[in-house]
Amino acid sequence: MTKLGVGVVGVGVLGRRHAENLQKMGEANLVAVADSNAARAAQVAAELGVGHHCTGVEALAARKDVQAIVIASPSRFHAEAVRVAAQAGKHVFCEKPLALSMEDAEKALAAVDKAGVQLQMGFMRRYDPAYIRARRRIEAGEIGEPIIFKSTGRDKLLPPLGFLRDGVNGTIFVDSTIHEFDLARWLMQDEVAELQVYARPLRGPDLGGFEDLEACLVNLRFAGGAIGNVESLRQCQYGYDIHTEIVGTKGTVRIGYLRQTAELVLSASGAVSDVVDHWLARFADAYWTEMQDFVHTLLRGGRVAITGEDGRRALACALAAQRSYEQARPVAV
Repeated sequence: MTKLGVGVVGVGVLGRRHAENLQKMGEANLVAVADSNAARAAQVAAELGVGHHCTGVEALAARKDVQAIVIASPSRFHAEAVRVAAQAGKHVFCEKPLALSMEDAEKALAAVDKAGVQLQMGFMRRYDPAYIRARRRIEAGEIGEPIIFKSTGRDKLLPPLGFLRDGVNGTIFVDSTIHEFDLARWLMQDEVAELQVYARPLRGPDLGGFEDLEACLVNLRFAGGAIGNVESLRQCQYGYDIHTEIVGTKGTVRIGYLRQTAELVLSASGAVSDVVDHWLARFADAYWTEMQDFVHTLLRGGRVAITGEDGRRALACALAAQRSYEQARPVAV
């Protein structure tokens, strides 16, 4: 196989970026795109010069010239799309989360195992150069034993209301904080054993009927004894702000984007330098590298770097965080 035939299901903002990257990749052949919005599927196909478009993953899975399917549809449909693709013998790249429940996640993974195909999860931060360097420094023992993990994820603005409607993309925990949970596992090389959530509900005159959170803080205890804290914020106004810190017994490594100053005021009207406005800009290289790695791995017969099990474990953290919030108590993962 000289090129990998790929189909993309869900060509909104992120799915379109994946399709664009695949179209530029010499080792990939973007065969078709799919979207429940037929007009959007047709428009993206025309703009990217893709020969085929359809409205569902079933049509993609039925194509003999498609060997792998990239799933970037709304989160509620991820697990079923994974199952359909796997049963058709297609390899899968699935955006986070793997599912919105552990039951659906287990069914998806069972289908992948039964079909003998590969599933890679879209935790793109693992492909960001700064995070890769941090992981290597930790593995090399530069900061000693990691004992504290801190990570913050702040979006500039709320997503469109349609994104929040009817819980189709899950809560803040499975949509946003799940990235921090995956980083915690990956960088600390340990599992989260217990967590406790403190959160603020989403409020606003145009948000009636939407059940979600504006912000959350999650305290973590790792199986090996380390501790940590993660923050998710739906809208900070000043920019897209992602930063992470791992404290060790010999030193600390920080990954972040904002310039260090003695005093810094962050606001929508303030003059802030070195701030990124959007996640596609901050992690452009990571999105390219993860998709390139997925294609190269399949062509060479290797094993994907971020597995469905990684997706399952991060989801377990996210769902435990939801229970902690609802029950106002620490919850074991």
